Amino acid sequence: MVAHFLKYLKDKFPINDDELEMFRQVCTVKKLRRRQYLLQEGDVWNKNAFVSKGVLRTYRVDEKGVEHIIQFSIENWWAGDRQSYHTGLPSTFNIEALEDSEIVLIPKADFDRLQVEIPKFGEFTRVLLERSFIASQNRIHASISYTAEEKYADFIKTYPDITNRIPQHMIASYLGISPETISRIRNHMVRK
Repeated sequence: MVAHFLKYLKDKFPINDDELEMFRQVCTVKKLRRRQYLLQEGDVWNKNAFVSKGVLRTYRVDEKGVEHIIQFSIENWWAGDRQSYHTGLPSTFNIEALEDSEIVLIPKADFDRLQVEIPKFGEFTRVLLERSFIASQNRIHASISYTAEEKYADFIKTYPDITNRIPQHMIASYLGISPETISRIRNHMVRK
């Protein structure tokens, strides 16, 4: 799975064999079975996680025991808790595998060092974080201004590759609507 990650890097920016070897030396692979955790609330997150295979969900449980899904991560996406990563504080999130998954992990110190030693990688991660921030802004906007139907349609349009890999009740949690509403919307879409 490290080979998959190295190919991902080669596809994203020019990188030579020596630089690839620098990554190879610091990467470890973690295999997760379905329903196994990559991160649990209360643990400190100090790695960068690249999804080589599978689907992860990042979620938080509120005081009433209700799960609120913040993010899904599929192949070639990154996962983690940025707040815990940067502050060293315990995470308030859980990251769980929804399918058998393989994750490439890079410790924070090594990742930070590689961003400096390989400036192209540093620029790539800066752009990646900018895109992530824009996606978060768009999600907040959709959350506060779209109807349930518009939220679901936007989800399908934005993430066509994962809609069939994620249970309907989890999509509902991600969108902040009830599973019954998702069923109603889907039935209405089928009849159209």
